[in-house]
Amino acid sequence: MARSRILVVDDERMIRWSIQQALSRDGHSVSTVETGEEALAQATDEMPDLVFLDITLPGIDGIEVLRRLKALDPSSTVVMVTATDDLKTAVEAMRIGAYDYVSKPFDLDRLRVIAQNALDRHELRQEVEFHRKESVKRYGFHRIIGPSGKLKEVVEIARKVARSEAATVMLQGESGTGKDLIAQAIHYESARATRPFIPINCTALPEELLESELMGHEKGAFTDAKTAKKGLFEVADGGTVFLDEIGDMKPGLQAKLLRFIENKTFRRVGGHRDIQVDVRIIAATNKNLEDLVKSGAFREDLYFRLNVIPIRIPPLRERPEDILPLMDHFLSEFSREFKRPVFELDPEARSGMAAYSWPGNVRELKNLIERTLILGMEGSFASLGPSGTNLSDHSKEITPGEKEHRTNHLAGSGERDPVAGLSAGGFSGAGPAFQLPASGVILEKVEEDFIRQALEATQGNQTRAAEKLGLTRDALRYRMKKFGMI
Repeated sequence: MARSRILVVDDERMIRWSIQQALSRDGHSVSTVETGEEALAQATDEMPDLVFLDITLPGIDGIEVLRRLKALDPSSTVVMVTATDDLKTAVEAMRIGAYDYVSKPFDLDRLRVIAQNALDRHELRQEVEFHRKESVKRYGFHRIIGPSGKLKEVVEIARKVARSEAATVMLQGESGTGKDLIAQAIHYESARATRPFIPINCTALPEELLESELMGHEKGAFTDAKTAKKGLFEVADGGTVFLDEIGDMKPGLQAKLLRFIENKTFRRVGGHRDIQVDVRIIAATNKNLEDLVKSGAFREDLYFRLNVIPIRIPPLRERPEDILPLMDHFLSEFSREFKRPVFELDPEARSGMAAYSWPGNVRELKNLIERTLILGMEGSFASLGPSGTNLSDHSKEITPGEKEHRTNHLAGSGERDPVAGLSAGGFSGAGPAFQLPASGVILEKVEEDFIRQALEATQGNQTRAAEKLGLTRDALRYRMKKFGMI
């Protein structure tokens, strides 16, 4: 484990020596200087983990050195050393950002305890900052892919919201447009990033359970409430709650949510005391809330409280210039994930992809690419793609193919489908084709059934089952995990 780096700044040689000796015995790397100028020069090269800084120094005094250290690195950890019990000076130092202060003459054992506590705090802050940066890498605005002006406008507004103290945000857009990505980016690029981000789907639970999830409950509040439980508002204190599909929230809970937004207080189910928290609410919907307000299904006062900062995410058909960059991104992403060569689309296929209306938006495009790389690359199923596009792992590119099937959601619509369906006719090079029933099929069920049949036929031998399906063993295991078989 790396030794902590401590800098001692004091114009008295014996003080420097005694602190250095005491802290070195604890395994720390301790360097000493006698002026503020030397301290700043050393900190400019590399900020120490901890600084013991005398207030009274020749040249620049300790308070000014503290200010400059904090300007260099706001997270720097500094303990002030003073020859007097000047409370005013100590308060000023703490206001600027000193961790603690000690008065001369000091007890070396106490000094060692202060040093260890300060270093523990410094390490914790570094760890928190590391995780914050990792979260930004994973969830930040850079994940919002697309050069269109409409998307850039959305991101610009969302960035401003993230930097603000806005308590409520409303995201509106069709299913699959990426409302969850915007919500995550707002949280993880805000001052709330080190606190929880808690998503909850308002359609997933009945009203009484959703209320218990959000507000928590007291012991005995209902039959199964054997202990008290914190709700998500309490757990998310200081962070963000993402209420997806807010338009489906029942009227009774809408009233309680309104009270919470207005007062930042709520009561647990069965409780009698108000609990106050600081939570940002990001609500999202694919419905027209104004129409729901007119019909009486959604409270008008809640709508206006949520709609302070509305952000509309346009569907993919309104920003076609984003389609191909998104497609290339997903091809690259899934190729890395599945450890496969990156495929390239030929011009005809790219043109078909760009011309398609994508009713399922970005989610549809992403799912298409994922299915294509999983299924098409293994040569076991005909692939999805515009105008019958087929993926071939021996050509390492996406080229126009033979299968011209439509996906179920566009069947009979009259729209030319650039997405040729995964054919139930299905196994290339695996014998006669299986004909698509007139009633259609649920493709994933077909895939799952074939995998089960192959495993049964081989008595569970995954290698032989993979051979029967024209898959690698890794690809078979991926599907088995997907369907909960392992």
